[in-house]
Amino acid sequence: MSHLSDSKASVRALLDSKGWTVHTISPDATVFEAISQMAEHGIGALVVLDEGKLIGIISERDYTRKVILKGRHSQQTAVREILAEVTALATLDDTVAACMVSLTESRERYLPVIDQGAVVGIVSLGDLIKWTVVEQKETISHLQSYIVGGYAS
Repeated sequence: MSHLSDSKASVRALLDSKGWTVHTISPDATVFEAISQMAEHGIGALVVLDEGKLIGIISERDYTRKVILKGRHSQQTAVREILAEVTALATLDDTVAACMVSLTESRERYLPVIDQGAVVGIVSLGDLIKWTVVEQKETISHLQSYIVGGYAS
């Protein structure tokens, strides 16, 4: 996963690296169906689309806070009853750094990526942190090689 040490890396580059798959669910599905789908795909959230229109995100966090802790039943609760509204979006040309700021300010964990009005990807706070850490390691490695190479006779 080479990022070419680009501090202005775009969301497009991140999605090229991590994958473009967007797992979605209908607002009319049950929370049980949503949690089952998350478990099946090893993910922590689903994009909620109503007739192709983004209406929110449902995450494991929503499940624990809005179903389990409230004594509700996942097989009888619709996704629309507990989904989180999306307050921050990204575009393919946004930088990883800008996305980090956006998620930090919105206090969200997932950022849908929109292109021409459609959801084309999703990045998590974890994706952004992982990208940044790898990018920093590559920068350090390049600097160390430069220093060692610069002093070698």
